[in-house]
Amino acid sequence: MSNRVRPRPAAANRRRRLQKLPPRRRPAALLPDGWPRRIALAALGFLLAAVATTWMLWPDPEPRQREYLNATACLLTDHAGVSDDAAKPVWAAMQEASVSSLVKVQYLAVNGPQTVDNARNHVASLAGSKCGLVIATGPAQIDAVVAAAPAYPKVRFVTIGGSATAANITVISDSAADNLRTALKHEVTALADSAS
Repeated sequence: MSNRVRPRPAAANRRRRLQKLPPRRRPAALLPDGWPRRIALAALGFLLAAVATTWMLWPDPEPRQREYLNATACLLTDHAGVSDDAAKPVWAAMQEASVSSLVKVQYLAVNGPQTVDNARNHVASLAGSKCGLVIATGPAQIDAVVAAAPAYPKVRFVTIGGSATAANITVISDSAADNLRTALKHEVTALADSAS
């Protein structure tokens, strides 16, 4: 007896079947050599062109914040700030004018004693900063504006009441809400026109 192990008949049959197979042939449905690569490159180019066209034609998003002009209108009030009865309608009119003219608005309350000297320091602070228009409400603030305005000829001043003594002061004496709103909107719009 020999030491040689005889292969199983099933394995032998499988080997014989594999040896008798003809060489692999391409199915008739496939394209000639190089065509699949050309089609893939053309599809990729079309996809990139579609993405680029979509990106270029996509509408710009609306800005999330307002882009203000380089102009600021400032309100000078007494210690109560914009909650004071005299300052409330003025502040509301300034905010309304700011929306339409894109002028920044801010306010400064006079802290400490409500005197002309103390208020004059606050006027100097506003006029020396970027306030192109300073609006004053309250007796001490109005008197401080009248005293300080000649020192700041490039700044426009508006007083709600009082009397003007300088060329750069406008007095709004009519405190009716509609007239006040119209007059302040005119002043803020004039500031916007000079800034643009």
